[in-house]
Amino acid sequence: MVGAVVLDVEEPIGVEERIGVGNAAQIPQQRGEQLLDAAVRYAEERHWDVCPGTWLEAAEGTERCSCEDAGCASPGAHPAGPDWAGRATGSGAAARRMWSEHPTASILLPTGRTFDAIEVPESAGFLALARMERMGLPLGPVTRTPDRRMYFFVLPGAAAQVDELVRKLGWRAAALDLVGRGGGHYVTGPPTRVGGRGVVQWARRPTHANRWLPEAAELISPLAYACARDAADARARLS
Repeated sequence: MVGAVVLDVEEPIGVEERIGVGNAAQIPQQRGEQLLDAAVRYAEERHWDVCPGTWLEAAEGTERCSCEDAGCASPGAHPAGPDWAGRATGSGAAARRMWSEHPTASILLPTGRTFDAIEVPESAGFLALARMERMGLPLGPVTRTPDRRMYFFVLPGAAAQVDELVRKLGWRAAALDLVGRGGGHYVTGPPTRVGGRGVVQWARRPTHANRWLPEAAELISPLAYACARDAADARARLS
């Protein structure tokens, strides 16, 4: 179902910003909300499953991931064990108990349940957002991560459709660095901090208006176009 409704829920999560091409620097650091509070709100307001991941620990004057891997690729922001998906909960009370045990644990939002995500490079994501706004397309929440990736929330089932939808437009999803995230994957939820790189933020926050998520087919054309343009610009800079 695609559309917008107004529901009687609490104040929406996050900080809403209008975004144009290249406006990454205009999104302020979204501080203030504790991880526990955010996890509970995701479960109670959005009915998203949440799972606590790893966290950062002080060690010899610096911080390291609780997994104790010195070369951890996503310190403090990945699953804490192979059973992470089974531990995910949609209960606000259960989320409160889990984060009370580890208040600094990262927030993992499993995909393939109440939503899938389409992952693109950040530069392409901002270009696509501007294009979507001009086209008046329905949009769900969108996150941006410190490693310069963006995740567009769409209805479940998108991950299985992405390759074919992009192929029909004349491109290959892999060549565009456009990835569908469904069952078995996750999106890291704000305000999780990824080592010393920064905090996961909302590029487009969850609101009453975007409670109903779009179909992947509604967003794939501007996303693919933006990724293709971004890839072409990258090649031009190298030539």
